[in-house]
Amino acid sequence: MPSRRTVLAATMGVTASLAIGGTAHADDTRLRSLISRMTLPEKVGQLFVMRVYGHSATAPDQADIDANLSEIGVRTAAELIAKYRVGGIIYFTWAHNTRDPHQIADLSNGIQKASLSQPRGLPVLVATDQEHGIVCRIGAPATLFPGAMAIGAGGSRDDARILGRISGAELRAMGVNQDYSPDADVNVNPANPVIGVRSFGADPDAVAGLVAAEVKGYQSSQVAATAKHFPGHGDTAVDSHFGFPVITHSREVWEALDAVPFRAAVKAGIDSIMTAHIMVPALDDSGDPATLSHPILTGILRGELGYDGVVITDSLGMEGVRQKYGDDRVPVLALKAGVDQLLNPPSLDVAWNAVLKAVQGGELTEARLDESILRVLRLKARLGLFQDAYVSQAGVSRTVGTRSHLAAADRIAERTTTLLVNEEGLLPLSRRTHGKVLVVGADPASPSGTTGPPTGVLAAALGELGFTATARSTGTDPSAATVAAAVAAAREADAVVVATYNVTAGSSQRTLVGQLVATGRPVVAVAVRNPYDVAQLPSVAAYLASYSWTDVELRAAARVIAGRVRPRGKLPVAVQRADDPAQVLYPVGHGLSY
Repeated sequence: MPSRRTVLAATMGVTASLAIGGTAHADDTRLRSLISRMTLPEKVGQLFVMRVYGHSATAPDQADIDANLSEIGVRTAAELIAKYRVGGIIYFTWAHNTRDPHQIADLSNGIQKASLSQPRGLPVLVATDQEHGIVCRIGAPATLFPGAMAIGAGGSRDDARILGRISGAELRAMGVNQDYSPDADVNVNPANPVIGVRSFGADPDAVAGLVAAEVKGYQSSQVAATAKHFPGHGDTAVDSHFGFPVITHSREVWEALDAVPFRAAVKAGIDSIMTAHIMVPALDDSGDPATLSHPILTGILRGELGYDGVVITDSLGMEGVRQKYGDDRVPVLALKAGVDQLLNPPSLDVAWNAVLKAVQGGELTEARLDESILRVLRLKARLGLFQDAYVSQAGVSRTVGTRSHLAAADRIAERTTTLLVNEEGLLPLSRRTHGKVLVVGADPASPSGTTGPPTGVLAAALGELGFTATARSTGTDPSAATVAAAVAAAREADAVVVATYNVTAGSSQRTLVGQLVATGRPVVAVAVRNPYDVAQLPSVAAYLASYSWTDVELRAAARVIAGRVRPRGKLPVAVQRADDPAQVLYPVGHGLSY
């Protein structure tokens, strides 16, 4: 790994006087001097944050080299940086960037070395989506926390801050210095296919308090937090990865609902804000997505909310931003709207050259690029990357997945599990009367880095608590034969725990649960994603919401079932009746205990 002296030399001697923290722009003169020495192609590159395949910056596996050549036209991360001089890299599990913490640290160091060794080399913003819960790119042995809606059920700003501080410390130890979290969307639509449990909840003030706390936690660990998805993606029934959602909120509703957490994030000193590929006619009636909207990004976010930090697009490969304009126009229009970082375009070559040509042709000025580059460099300076961009293996060993961090995650999870139904005091289950437990239900693909499957994790956790527990996966769409086999097994058990996952009116999960209840055995259901499942299953005697199927949340649910801890979570969203969605079945704040 290069020495600190190498870093200082590579950044042209200005590093000693660049600030590590704070929001003042005292070092703008020095940063502007750096910008003045950059070539136009270097400036264009600094605006992009790009994916790249491989576990190593210089020696990835051959399959990853092939993928890079196919998608980007380079072999490695080092070649990507040399060719395009990108200012940021985003890590993904599927791109094989995140095998284990020590490898991630080596990759991060390799990326920094590749960039700092270039003429006029600059440190890189290394980013990922570590939201926790159902969206996590770096798994065990890193510490995994409950997701946002679970934290919303816990309702503790201290827990949100602790999550940010610990997760931030672990990310920073692995060389990740920008996290695309927290989600600041207010989820008021139960049918939302893309946000849901990634949101803290439906109450804008509660969401705002948790967003601000998590921001402060991450940034206290010198990781840039990113509030997303501005101006608010919480009331959509369309996933912007695959379509173009339209938010029909009036300006007044937007101010009272969607804007509240983003205002709190700005007040908390948020380092970056991510845009949404959604149309909000009340804020801009042009038909453009917010990512490409000057009235929304410059008029409202910059002007009205007073935000002068980094604005980053959501992925430019998503359909929501690609439907109206071509991939060559999108990055140019985003910059004209007020964006600073262009995230993960489908073709970097197309996007990079489009921005270059827009400046050369006069559609964009070089001064406009300089504004965004200054914000990006301010962030890099605030994170201390000009002083030392590298991390150490000793730091990884000392910080990532420590016993105290894992214990903190377990304690936080215990405060989130929400008991919605408990007829005749079925819970907690007694080992004396219900010692033999069958665990069945949905086993969705496990979130990154957790052991899974959910039925297995629940059964193992109950086994450790003294029950004789057997796991039987029945899936998210069990067949009649699968249901019959589960029912037969249930007759041999003292109690049944069934994991449910996004149950709908036509779901065969309803058939499964109904037939399990009909055996006369006590049935405890655990909603392992959306808490709205309970509305579809009125016959269940006990119902818990865990808000995710990550190990930490399932283990907490098992401890609640066994009575080792009391359920303390309160619904952060309302659950409507299945037969009459205009009626609330369980309101925000509902939650039983023992």
